[in-house]
Amino acid sequence: MQLPVQALSVLFAESWEAAAGPEDLVEVARAADRAGFDYLGSCDHVAVPRRLAPAMGTVWYDPVATLSHLAAVTTRVRLLSHVALVGLRHPLVTAKQYATLDRLSGGRLVLGVGAGHVPEEFEALGVDFGTRGALLDESIDALRAALGPDEFPVHHGKAYAFEGLGQRPRPVQARVPLWVGGSSPAALRRAALRGDGWLPQGDPRERMPGLIARLARTRAEAGIEEPFTVGALAGPLYVGRAGWDVGRRTVTGSPQAVADSLRGYGEMGVHQIQVRFRSRSRDELTDQITAFGAEVAPRLG
Repeated sequence: MQLPVQALSVLFAESWEAAAGPEDLVEVARAADRAGFDYLGSCDHVAVPRRLAPAMGTVWYDPVATLSHLAAVTTRVRLLSHVALVGLRHPLVTAKQYATLDRLSGGRLVLGVGAGHVPEEFEALGVDFGTRGALLDESIDALRAALGPDEFPVHHGKAYAFEGLGQRPRPVQARVPLWVGGSSPAALRRAALRGDGWLPQGDPRERMPGLIARLARTRAEAGIEEPFTVGALAGPLYVGRAGWDVGRRTVTGSPQAVADSLRGYGEMGVHQIQVRFRSRSRDELTDQITAFGAEVAPRLG
């Protein structure tokens, strides 16, 4: 699941999150850790222009700081940047931050990356928005080297070049999982050819089989046989009877009913599902997390 509080877009934040803070993040993270969730996700925006602030808000916690804080209060749940805008930063800076996070967390990092969609954010940081796709492609290649096993990584590309520069600590993981976000044709191709996994961007369930088939076809044509993690974003959920209006698109009801709704993802080739719960308070959210872990997840097989 993506963490609450750390991003307050009107598209997904609940009303109680506006007054919440770090202590609430910690309690949610601990609940997910206890419930057996696979990962916690944190978003990435450096700055939001005034024209987009009414929809996006300006509350976007830094993912490295946020996930590092939560690494200290959890034991097993993985820590996902969903997604890091790595084109905004030099790959050696990104590698230093995330290698340290992987070391501090005992090897629990999943590095999710994306191209970004806010032109003003790139312009303010001196990065060409129009070439962000090509820059992300090279950033992924550079990060493969910089997050690999070599203390002195080597990369020579059009935008970045480094050699003979040592970085420690190295990640705990021999290969940090790198998942690519986005559902455009370019993002799908990038995920298939450069990623260890794919994070879709809110695609309707009926579109997913076609997108998954395109990923598989692209990888097969390139002769890539390594394991690959296909993700999905489920719509809002509520386990049990809410007693309040959770919205007509929310999947709600018994644990079996919620599980039945989600099981179809596995049948279409999805490996991990990011879930989101409707809630009116932190306690209601942690209760939902606990109920899902205890009563829904076992029914998913």
